[in-house]
Amino acid sequence: METLHSEEEYETALEELNILMKKGEENISDAEADKIEALALAIQAYEDIHYPFPMTKSVPEMVEQKRFELNLTQDGLADLLGLGKTKLIQILRGKRDPDIPFLKAVYHKLGIDPGVLLDNA
Repeated sequence: METLHSEEEYETALEELNILMKKGEENISDAEADKIEALALAIQAYEDIHYPFPMTKSVPEMVEQKRFELNLTQDGLADLLGLGKTKLIQILRGKRDPDIPFLKAVYHKLGIDPGVLLDNA
């Protein structure tokens, strides 16, 4: 794996990755696919050190983070989780504790680790 040692190397790696990704999966060689993987791993390792994403502490924060990542409205999230919007909003605002059906939906639909959910519920 490549190691990025500076912001300049990081920016160069991002640009190179972007160029390769724009070619499209069907237009890259095996060597380019390997390069994409190596660049992605190096970029991720650099970001983990220099741009750590703060760990959320509560289930509502984790769910809101996923909602943001998926670019969903609260209505869209409620539909995805199979919940009523009122219940979702109450849980997200801390006015109602997450119940087992909610936690199961969050695990199955959003992929949040069940151990993390239970530790923070």
